[in-house]
Amino acid sequence: MSDHGSRVTFQHGQEFLAAISERWNYQILREVFFGVGRFGELKRALGISANILTARLNSLTELGLLTRRAYRPDKPWYEYELTDSARELVVPAIAAITRWAESHATDDDVTHHPLMHTVCGKPTNPYLACSSCHQPVEATTLRPVPAEEGGTR
Repeated sequence: MSDHGSRVTFQHGQEFLAAISERWNYQILREVFFGVGRFGELKRALGISANILTARLNSLTELGLLTRRAYRPDKPWYEYELTDSARELVVPAIAAITRWAESHATDDDVTHHPLMHTVCGKPTNPYLACSSCHQPVEATTLRPVPAEEGGTR
């Protein structure tokens, strides 16, 4: 399935948040991002039942977040990848959530997931930055602009 070509509305954002809020969906998207794309691999990595994994993969594919490709000509076995449009949102979200979880974990049994920036080929710890001054954006340094101050609805 290709990426959705229709105009994105606010409703699409709500649908996306609802989709990744479902019990297994975020974990599936995270595993696919980190290279676990085959059904059996996902099942083992997540400890999820086959019928639930099948339903979740079908749902994520229908939402346009995953594509599937057959990798066995003799059996209907598939490998899953993030779609381009999913990568635009899912990758930064997964990177941010993973970094937050790793830095706030209290146990020593945390698996770290290093990331590499493919443009420069160096390890990276991505962060959100201001498009004007390029300084890191943190919760304490960001606020919405009310309509009376020039913001839009």
